[in-house]
This record gives sequence, C-alpha cells and structure tokens, in this order.
Amino acid sequence: MLAHTIAGAPLSWWIGFHVVVLLLVLGDALLPVGTSDRRKTALSLVSSITIALLALAFAFWLNARQGRQPALEFISGYVVETSLSIDNLFVFLLLFRSFGLGPRDQRSVLLWGVGGAVVLRALCIAIGITLLARLSWIEFLFGALLLVAALRLLREDPAREAISPSWLRRLQQRSPSLLWVILAVELTDLLFAVDSIPAVLALSHNPFVVYTSNIAAVLGLRSLYFVLADLLDRLRFLHLGLAVLLAFVGCKMLLNHWIQIPVTASLATLASILLVTAVASAWFPAPVHPRK
Repeated sequence: MLAHTIAGAPLSWWIGFHVVVLLLVLGDALLPVGTSDRRKTALSLVSSITIALLALAFAFWLNARQGRQPALEFISGYVVETSLSIDNLFVFLLLFRSFGLGPRDQRSVLLWGVGGAVVLRALCIAIGITLLARLSWIEFLFGALLLVAALRLLREDPAREAISPSWLRRLQQRSPSLLWVILAVELTDLLFAVDSIPAVLALSHNPFVVYTSNIAAVLGLRSLYFVLADLLDRLRFLHLGLAVLLAFVGCKMLLNHWIQIPVTASLATLASILLVTAVASAWFPAPVHPRK
C-alpha cells in the first residue's frame, strides 16, 4: 500500500511529510507562553531557523531521491512563498493591532491560522495543477495574474490597503471571540494565495514539490511573525522587491513556451532581488512612527 504513487510521489512520502508537519505544529503549540518578550523572540527565532534548516534538509533529501531539478525547484518555491508570506505579516500585524490582541491571543490565532492555511493551500494547489494539466492556456492566465499582482504591489503600502476600516469595524462589533480574528486571518491568507500559488507553479509543475514548498513556508509563518513584528514597519522597499519578484516569475510563466529559464538562474535571480531589497531597506530606512 505504501508503495502506491500519488501525484508523482510515493504514498509513504506524503504520509511522512504530514507526520513531520503535525509534529512541528504540536511542538509550536507547546512552546511556553508566559515568558518575557525577549525570551519569546528568542524562541520564535529558534523555531524559524529550525524550520528553515528542516526545509534545507528536505531539499537535500529530494536531491538524493529524485535528483537535482526537484530539489532546486523546492528551494525556489520555498524562497518565493516565504518572501510573499512576509507581506501577509503586514496584514496580520494590522489585524492584531486593530483588535487589540495580546501576545497570548496572537499565538492562538496564528496557530489556528496555520492549520487552516495548510488545508486551503492544498485545495488551491490541487486546483491549480489540475488546470495546468488540462488547459494549456491557463498558464498564460496565471502569468498575467502575477503581472497584475506586481503592478498592485507598486502602490505604497499595498498590504495595509488589503483591509478596509469598515470591514474591521463590522468584525469587531460581532463578538469579542477570537473566531472572527481567525476567520479574518484565513481570508487574508486565501487572498494572498491567489498570487503566491501561481508564482510557485511558475517555477515547478511537480505536485509534491509545489505542495511541500508551500506548506514548509506556511509553517514558518507563525514564528517568523514574532521575529519580524517589530521590524515590519521598517522594511521600506519590501513591496517593490516583491513586485519585481512577481513580475519575474510572471514573465517566466508567460514566456515558458519559447524561453526556458534554468531553475538555477531563477533561484539566483530571486535571491538577488531579495538581497537588494533588504540592503536598500537597511541603507535607506523608513522613518519610525510611534504606534497608535
């Protein structure tokens, strides 16, 4: 039974991956809550590094089992999805500030949010891969969507505009329950998945690679939030870097029938874009405004 193949990978691989995901989610849930801010940040940093190292180890394992191409596609997908997830963190930060959530409630919301995101991303990836396999022209549509997303990111503070004040007010008036915040987090993650999943599909059509790279990035989102929460407002050129990143993968998808860009060149380009964005943000920092 375990030798049975599903979507290009043995069933045992799918089971093993989800066992690791479950263990990581449980381990994250058991992290101590009632600790100092410095210790919370340290624990979140350790968790982020651990997930990143596990993703790298998984890439080496893929290289040994399936070859260099799937391994590089996994790394590229992981880098793209993690980078785009940082934009999600802006929205989460605004949500938590608007609802006045403390660190304990933030942890609970993000934990449930990650669980829901795994399910929703799986469904979106399955739909995307099915469409690509059955409708050849859908690749051009995905590429066009990525270019539109890139243009949208060129606006100043696009992530902040994702939430309208009236929408927040209606949610806040419903109930003090965290359920509404969790639903808001799930909704925003689903909206961002419309951009991020086609971006990963532009780099790989391997269902196992696309799914695992996406979920690995989502798993690191919760701990990454607590590491970057105080720095998000200072990433001045993040939206410009992500716009260039989306434009690159969008053009790659649109031109794929005529120009084949090696995965190594794609990975080098993605890394260069993110490096320039980080250096520019550090070199020309945004003015820090006091929180309201």
